Amino acid sequence: MSANSAASTAKISAALGSMGQGSVVSEVAERLMAYFTSGDIAAGTRLPAERQLAASLGVGRSAVREALAALEILGIVIVRPGSGTYLRDGVSELLPRTLSWGLMLGEPRTRELVELRSGLEVQAVQLAAARITDEALDRMRANLDAMEKNLDNLAAFVEADAAFHKEIATSSGNQVLQELLQSIRSLLRIWVDRALTDEGHAAAALAEHRTIFEALESHDAAAVTNAMASHMNTASRRLLAGYDAAQ
Repeated sequence: MSANSAASTAKISAALGSMGQGSVVSEVAERLMAYFTSGDIAAGTRLPAERQLAASLGVGRSAVREALAALEILGIVIVRPGSGTYLRDGVSELLPRTLSWGLMLGEPRTRELVELRSGLEVQAVQLAAARITDEALDRMRANLDAMEKNLDNLAAFVEADAAFHKEIATSSGNQVLQELLQSIRSLLRIWVDRALTDEGHAAAALAEHRTIFEALESHDAAAVTNAMASHMNTASRRLLAGYDAAQ
C-alpha cells in the first residue's frame, strides 16, 4: 500500500469512529453513507478493506459487507473485483436520493418496504394483464421452467423468480412503477435471498407463480389481482420470517 493510500485509509477509519458491538447493518450503512457524502473524501478514493472498516467501527465484517452491498445498490460506491471498493464520482448529486433510500434500510422501514412492494406488485400485474405481449409471456414461461429445474438450487431459483417479476414490471408499461419496484427489490435483496430455505418453500412459490402466469396469459385482471395478492401475502411472510430470525 502506498503512503498516500495508507494515509487515506487512516483518515477514513479515524473519521468513522467506533459504533459498538450492538450496531445493525442499517446503522453501519448510514454511518458510511453520511461520511462518504460529506465532501471530506474525494471521488475515486479506494476504501479501507472490510476488516479495517469493521475494526474501526467495532462491528463484525458481515455487517460491513452487507452495508457496502447496500451502498453499491444506492450508487455510492463501486466494487472492482480484484482491486477494491471505491467511492463513486458524482456522489453529491445523489445525496437527496441516497438519504431518502438510506433511511429505509432498517427496522421498521424493512417491514414498510415489504408492505409497499406488495401493493406495487399487485398494481404492476393489473396493468400488465392488459398490456403484456406474447413475447413477454414466452420469457416468463422460460422463467417458470428455470424455477422448476432449480427447486434444489435456491440461488438459481431466486434469480429466475426475480426475472419473472421484472418481466411483469416491464409489461406494466409504467416506467416509474418499474423503477420503484427495482429499487425496493434491491434494498430487500438480502432478505429476499434468505426467504426460501428449502425445496418445500420453492415448490409452493413455483405454484403461486404458475397461477399468476395463467391469469396473465388469459388477460384476466380480476384473477391476476387475486393471484398476485395471495402470492405477495405468503412471500412477505417468508421474507419477514427470515428477517426476524436474523435480528
